[in-house]
Amino acid sequence: MSLLNFLNEHIQLVSLFWLFPVTFLFHDFEELLTVENWAVRHRDRLDSTLPDFFKKMLASSLRINTLHFAKDVFAVYTMIVVATGLAVFFQVYLLFLAALHLYFLHVFTHIGQALYLKSYTPGVITAVFPVLPYSLYAYYRLLSEGVVDPGNLIQALILMLVIVPVALFLLIKGRNRCAD
Repeated sequence: MSLLNFLNEHIQLVSLFWLFPVTFLFHDFEELLTVENWAVRHRDRLDSTLPDFFKKMLASSLRINTLHFAKDVFAVYTMIVVATGLAVFFQVYLLFLAALHLYFLHVFTHIGQALYLKSYTPGVITAVFPVLPYSLYAYYRLLSEGVVDPGNLIQALILMLVIVPVALFLLIKGRNRCAD
């Protein structure tokens, strides 16, 4: 029996949806436990190696403490739970897919950071496992069972591209307000 067959037989579709917030928690626990100390230890190195654009964009992230980061995580987690609830209870999948797209793409930001800095970065371990396998399996399963189609994925990608810049702007604005 292949791994996909095993997973298909043992993971109900509703469980697949609810695994999203569960895997998110695992991923963000790694970040919560490491981000503040890591940022303090690597601030000077990052300041000397990052291009000016990234320094300005990441300035609030490098000054963040665990409490403020936890507030950010809670806001994102709330949106993931809402998106999952809409998918499970009302078969409204667009917001879930947009969040899944961001979750999947977020893996590569972690991998890219670790490769660029040639060191561990907060969240890279859980980005590779469980985030990447979960995301790939969720896409496979939702498409193979006809829950969504490629057109839904494109619509969700467009939605994600609209929501993410606004959310990042609000996040950075909120972080800067907390730092003042």
